[in-house]
Amino acid sequence: MSQTVAVLDIGKTNVKLALFDEGRLLWEQAAPNCIRSGPPYPHEDVESSWNFFLDALREAARSHQIGAIVPTAHGAAGALIGERELAAPVMDYEFTGVDEIEPDYVKLRPPFSVSLSPKLPAGLNLGRQLAYQKWRCPDLFAKARYFVGYPQYWTWRLTGVAVSEVTTLGAHTDLWVPRRGQISSLVEALDIDHLLPPLRRAFDPLGPIKPEIAAVTGLAPETRVFCGIHDSNASLLPYLVSRQAPFTVLSTGTWVILMSVGLSLDQLDPRDDTLANVDVLGRPIACGRFMGGREYAIIAGGSGNPDLDAMERVIASGAMALPCFSGQGGPYAKAKGVIRGEVAARDRPALATLYCALVSDLMLTHMGATGGDLIVEGTFAGNPLFCRTLGALRPTQRVFAAEDAAGTARGAAMLAQWPPSYHIAEPVPVDPISIAGLDSYRKAWTAAVDMIAR
Repeated sequence: MSQTVAVLDIGKTNVKLALFDEGRLLWEQAAPNCIRSGPPYPHEDVESSWNFFLDALREAARSHQIGAIVPTAHGAAGALIGERELAAPVMDYEFTGVDEIEPDYVKLRPPFSVSLSPKLPAGLNLGRQLAYQKWRCPDLFAKARYFVGYPQYWTWRLTGVAVSEVTTLGAHTDLWVPRRGQISSLVEALDIDHLLPPLRRAFDPLGPIKPEIAAVTGLAPETRVFCGIHDSNASLLPYLVSRQAPFTVLSTGTWVILMSVGLSLDQLDPRDDTLANVDVLGRPIACGRFMGGREYAIIAGGSGNPDLDAMERVIASGAMALPCFSGQGGPYAKAKGVIRGEVAARDRPALATLYCALVSDLMLTHMGATGGDLIVEGTFAGNPLFCRTLGALRPTQRVFAAEDAAGTARGAAMLAQWPPSYHIAEPVPVDPISIAGLDSYRKAWTAAVDMIAR
């Protein structure tokens, strides 16, 4: 039975409300996601996001009959909640102050061979955030009744029901053992097992919205709210139900997350920032990640997609962008990004495109993802030259572009009817392309990158 699903999509850069009916985008509205400087540390401005969602739901409900709500949110965020409100602010994962606890934290975190969660900078390991909050903010921590992943914070806000969910617990948190499907030794070491509410599946309905939310928004009191999902895993859902392994999805936005379904976990290496995430059914998925969207913006210095002529001018000039421009993510996060050679301003987007394609190619190779289709979804799917360059770098694999900027939200909407009975739109195959000088350029770029100390 058809129903309109509202997705609360909380990204690192923007928050969005999107409405879907059997995979068709009906309506959407977005706003910037704000970070407050503190105290007690930089944190998500959840009240601004909450007010945005209430206003957007009210507006959407005037013209659409919404039957379900599904939250999805970026990783490396979670909420300590009390009886009725947050016990502590939701930490911004870019807060570097957590580094001060590293000498004590490293003694507790499980080894990579167990957690498949590499040591990441700042607060990108959610377990490190929790340790910091417990050790540096004990008064706030003592008020917590539960700790929930960020998607499940919004579920709790809508329903009052607190739950845990595996795609968030398994997203480089140090809190999960992917191969065993259970919490890690860190939970006991931090003595926080009592804070983890019962585990539910991302597609489980948890109850109707609170009466006061129905009154404020005009939504029907029986509107169902589903558990919710980590955003990169939401991007993966359409392909889990429509394709056979092996295949890799490049979920692109602020981050580029490379998720290889059907790939062995044996080649994962924490030095490469490769790891295992966990899919909606609890299965470990080999992944790599780098902050491609942010790096692209820094290198490009402007907007607009490049063309092939610009790409070939950059290659002919020998100019190179060498990692890392974001300070986090990928095999060379500790290196300081640099542009070697002269590049005209009009060609900077081509340089940025080439850089992101080369880093993606390098990470896929390190992961052992040499077979199966490559599907680009999100921001970079709207950059045809990125998709075609990736295809030229990896000629034995077919590249597809998901012509859909709402891929994360569309995937999350599927949870309201899982597995979906409706048709899943196929991504568009990318035509092969020959780029003059690309092979030689890649060899020179790889040699230059190999000189960078990790």
